[in-house]
Amino acid sequence: MTAATDSSLFPQVPDSADGVLDGLDPEQREVATALNGPVCVLAGAGTGKTRAITHRIAYGVRAGILQPASVLAVTFTARAAGEMRGRLRQLGAGGVQARTFHSAALRQLQFFWPKAVGGEVPRLLERKIQLVAEAAARCRIRLDRNELRDVTAEIEWSKVTQTVPADYPAAVAKAGREAPRDPAEVGQIYGTYEQLKRDRGTIDFEDVLLLTVGVLQDRHDIAEQVRTQYQHFVVDEYQDVSPLQQRLLELWLGDRDNLCVVGDASQTIYSFTGATPDHLLNFRTRHPNATVVKLVRDYRSSPQVVHLANGLLSQARGRAAEHRLELISQRDAGPEPVYTEYADEPAEAEGTARRIRDLIVSGVSAGEIAVLFRINAQSEVYEQALADAGVPYQLRGAERFFERPEVREAGVKLRGAARFGGNDALLDDALDLPSEVRAVLSDMGWTSRPPAGSGAVRDRWESLAALVRLAEDFARARPTATLADLVAELDERANAQHAPTVEGVTLASLHAAKGLEWEAVFLVGLTEGMMPITYAKTDEQIEEERRLLYVGVTRARLHLGLSWSLARSPGGRASRRPSRFLSGLRPGSGAVAGRRTPGAVSGGVERGDGTAPVARRTKHRSPARCRVCNRTLTDPGEMKLMRCEDCPSELDEALYERLSDWRAEQAARSRQPAYCIFTDKTLMAIAEAVPGTGSELAVISGVGRRKFDRYGSEVLAICAGEELAGVSEEGPEDAAENSSKK
Repeated sequence: MTAATDSSLFPQVPDSADGVLDGLDPEQREVATALNGPVCVLAGAGTGKTRAITHRIAYGVRAGILQPASVLAVTFTARAAGEMRGRLRQLGAGGVQARTFHSAALRQLQFFWPKAVGGEVPRLLERKIQLVAEAAARCRIRLDRNELRDVTAEIEWSKVTQTVPADYPAAVAKAGREAPRDPAEVGQIYGTYEQLKRDRGTIDFEDVLLLTVGVLQDRHDIAEQVRTQYQHFVVDEYQDVSPLQQRLLELWLGDRDNLCVVGDASQTIYSFTGATPDHLLNFRTRHPNATVVKLVRDYRSSPQVVHLANGLLSQARGRAAEHRLELISQRDAGPEPVYTEYADEPAEAEGTARRIRDLIVSGVSAGEIAVLFRINAQSEVYEQALADAGVPYQLRGAERFFERPEVREAGVKLRGAARFGGNDALLDDALDLPSEVRAVLSDMGWTSRPPAGSGAVRDRWESLAALVRLAEDFARARPTATLADLVAELDERANAQHAPTVEGVTLASLHAAKGLEWEAVFLVGLTEGMMPITYAKTDEQIEEERRLLYVGVTRARLHLGLSWSLARSPGGRASRRPSRFLSGLRPGSGAVAGRRTPGAVSGGVERGDGTAPVARRTKHRSPARCRVCNRTLTDPGEMKLMRCEDCPSELDEALYERLSDWRAEQAARSRQPAYCIFTDKTLMAIAEAVPGTGSELAVISGVGRRKFDRYGSEVLAICAGEELAGVSEEGPEDAAENSSKK
């Protein structure tokens, strides 16, 4: 099995173009080798989409088909862009541009502004909220902190959907959005905000895209210059593009179609910012000759986690649900997800902290554990509970690793040691690269044991410890590396924002967890009013909340906990209910009839000529489904029963006993274990189905052609209530074959 991500921090660069393709599964290889024309990759969670597209770019570069400088890969976060650059560098394609939409647009705007407009580019306003507050004051509208934040978000939404201030009230009504204030007031604040920016010669991040679009639309010579530079485009997380970003992409492309997009409509969780999966779902309509590749082999999560994720989406509604991907786990079986109900929020936090501490004691690294919640305000009680339990943690969304003061200071000291180490007494006893790094950082407070408790001292130690671990990994991968080599590696990682792992449990919102993964994930606070959030009113908003929970579930590789509390405070009224999204999934909540949505498909490739999916040498099986609730089955035992373990059973116990007695006689005669005749699960499935014909018996899992031919008539006779005259015998060769197939 190929992993979704590279297991080594410092893998060897492939020695050839074909070497880039090694380890890719058939669908990933299709992505990597489809280098011409439009390509749409529908990639489920954990299916190795970043691996597929980075290998696609690297294969094209290494094969001489793509020039590195002619490729522009765009995504939505600096972290994702940095990871992409890091992977491309490891694959021998380091000259490729991988940027966010805003970063790529700002670079072009800065380069072309003197030619298109003249003078310097207006100063970029990094935080617009203060100017929005001033605009509201000028309009004599008083906003509290929450309203100020929400009005700022409305202005951002308006700009990415290309809505001008005068049109805001009509646009918000058409979109079914719930404005934080009267729409006319928001429109007035929006207009004043724009005027203040113009008066002060500043632009905001949305203006970067708007102005770049304006330049490319108005100046055909500049547009052609950009198109001459960039010949091939790759867009990651395409389900999250806004209308404005789509317009910029179209201007970059011109009349060409060398475009590869990657996305999953079931992970659309930013609609409130203007993102829409429509561009992904309509890709084949806009590009009839597109190659469409579906990635559904999940390398991240265990079958138990995948089963829950598929079950969660099986209840979804709407257009995105109609195109959902049915994930198929490629990992060994793991523990079942754990559902826990608590009396109150502090009890939930303390219980979660205890479970985390137990996992750490069992060998799971703290850095491989996450607690995910719906809103950031939920984090405080978990911070306190983890601190009380002596468990280190980090808040996702804090400043970037390489911008932390201690990391910058460490970089200066390591650079100095690399340059003048021969005169540094600290390094006299250092025998290798890791010991040199430990010696340098010990002067900054690094010790072999972490400080007690949490807080700034512990945070500083965690940063230094991450650098030590990185040095150890670097030395293992490159035994002859020097301190200067490590400093160069740190510089490249800082430029790419490719940070090492900091040891500590991650606390993050579900939105902030997008694109990340952990060995163990705890989804907390799963109550009505929080999941879905109370202000999700429309069907579309409710479905986005379901997708948000789906994103949370699919962050887990092995251990998954889902919990809720009945009251906010100890002794409070137990009035809360667990999230509706867990109905039919958690034990005791009753089965919810699933359904096969039209777009729930297996992996494969569709060519751009409109023909049926290409036949492959590998055999694709339709997912097994529970005959009671119709959810996808991934557990082997459940697949034999053709139902979920906790769904109602229709077992004929008397028939099961007769089949068991018959199997025991067969096993005794053939001198082999009983399970070599039929397993318990297969007997149970037969006793539940009570087949009356050969065709009904043959479709039961565990009844293969050979066993059907040997035992079929007797099993059918037993099911019909007939008495058997005798039992069949099989020789040693048959017994050996059966034993080898168990």
